[in-house]
Amino acid sequence: MTTWTDHTADRPISLTAPSGIDRAAHHRLDEAWLAAAWSHPSTRCFVVSGGQVLIDETADGRTELVMTPSFEAPLTEAHRYFLGTDEDGVSYFALQKDSLPGRIDQSARPAGLREAGLLLSARDVGLMVHAVGLENWQRTHRFCSRCGERTIIAAAGHIRRCPACGAEHYPRTDPAVIMAVTDADDRILLGRQVHWPEGRFSTLAGFVEPGESIEQAVRREVSEEVGITVGQVEYVASQPWPFPSSLMLGFLAHATTTGIDVDGDEIHEARWFSRDELRAAFESGEVLPPYGISIAARLIELWYGKPLPTRSFV
Repeated sequence: MTTWTDHTADRPISLTAPSGIDRAAHHRLDEAWLAAAWSHPSTRCFVVSGGQVLIDETADGRTELVMTPSFEAPLTEAHRYFLGTDEDGVSYFALQKDSLPGRIDQSARPAGLREAGLLLSARDVGLMVHAVGLENWQRTHRFCSRCGERTIIAAAGHIRRCPACGAEHYPRTDPAVIMAVTDADDRILLGRQVHWPEGRFSTLAGFVEPGESIEQAVRREVSEEVGITVGQVEYVASQPWPFPSSLMLGFLAHATTTGIDVDGDEIHEARWFSRDELRAAFESGEVLPPYGISIAARLIELWYGKPLPTRSFV
């Protein structure tokens, strides 16, 4: 049987490498500490807007998140989020704005995680994932779900409190399963969603429902989308996926049937591939490889046995 965890330590899944940032949650309610950290000359901050940040290329060819000292930061009203500290004691903040600031040198450019996640260092990616997740939640949860009153930001961006009923609301994370389905002949099942372009195939995925285990979710989603029954389910790895607020839980699922019956609502087409068939489809352009940032690419790659062809973020 294929071993599905051999390579994750040597080549971490995108967005999951250790960032070296301590989130230091114990400081989030300490307003005096936060004020001192914000005013410290070593503190660095960056703006996040609509899931994008500014990135820039350095003279030695690296790509970096554009950060500034806090005293050079734009005004943010209350939308300033503490992200943590590094081993040198540097504190990091994200500033939520309606638009990204302009750059005098014009060399920086806006980028979302699909691009930046493949270019930035582990530290910068970790900061960006944290900031993008908080920004989306803050923008979409401004009112109390209990009484409808406008909530206020607390805990350095990690809580919203209702001044009317006292409810506290926390950042939302939606668990979703994503699975490489294989059969007794060691073929892999890939599907094409209804709204995807021709040739784009990937692993199946879906959200966990209330009262459901993640293993049950894997079996239900595969059955609903392609009509295939799954037996054994093996956990592989997870990946934060703030598009807008998911946590992807990756699995290997062993099919006990092979007859495909797509639902037509989410999946337009699904096919079984041997390794030779998938390689030929990549080489001919019949099948486009998944985006390198996605855990889907790693699930397929672990089955495939070597890195997949690269694909642009566009």
